[in-house]
Amino acid sequence: MDLVSAAIQAARAAGEILRSSLGADLLVEFKGPIDIVTEVDRSAETAIVRLLLQATPSYGFVTEEHTVPVADAGPRWIVDPLDGTVNYTRGVARFCVSIALEYAGQLELGIIYDPLHENLFVAERGKGASLNGSPVRVSRTDALSRAVVSTGFSYDAWTVEQDNGNEVQFFLKQVMALRATGSAALDMADVACGRMDAHWERGLEAYDVAAGILLVREAGGIVTDFAGGSDHIYSGEILAANPDIHRFMLDYLRTRHSVPTS
Repeated sequence: MDLVSAAIQAARAAGEILRSSLGADLLVEFKGPIDIVTEVDRSAETAIVRLLLQATPSYGFVTEEHTVPVADAGPRWIVDPLDGTVNYTRGVARFCVSIALEYAGQLELGIIYDPLHENLFVAERGKGASLNGSPVRVSRTDALSRAVVSTGFSYDAWTVEQDNGNEVQFFLKQVMALRATGSAALDMADVACGRMDAHWERGLEAYDVAAGILLVREAGGIVTDFAGGSDHIYSGEILAANPDIHRFMLDYLRTRHSVPTS
């Protein structure tokens, strides 16, 4: 089985677990004041890891709940079995499975699967991005005043001094519409297929964004951190947008990024 097929099989298996358990009386555990995990997260992750280990027994893993180390620069899967856990526990139909493959510092494959709507996003490095087999591209919106953008709020929002409140206040007065949907992976998938023009967020983990980064890039978009650099998988901050909107938003985010915190 090739890597794409293996990742799709794993995503669909996890998606079936999410779909069949939606609405059940779940045990919710708190990893932080507003950071939760359920037994469904763990069951979906176990299914993904089991299937991918069968296909690629020498690969490492970076997942939401566990990490399987691999030699430096070796191939590793970056997995979020349930992106949008809060939505899921409240019965909000906005969640997904996210799987990426990183090798030698490069993202090679990205899969985002929305099991409720049967939307499967696939990206391979150098081969483009697709939704249910059809190619997708970022939007052509070229003015911030016509842009629809999205953001999210980190799990440490109660305790950190530098959150994205100032950015929200600023962009709310600059864009046509601003959304916060609770799933960074799906928000980035929406950028890739032109439904949204940009997504920015801080306080993220690699498993939140890895697949979405490759999707947006392969769909013709630009992805950076808030300083405009390439350290966006592990930096905890992301700006993903079509080229024009990325330039406009980066001008402000770069300024905010340089403001020291006390």
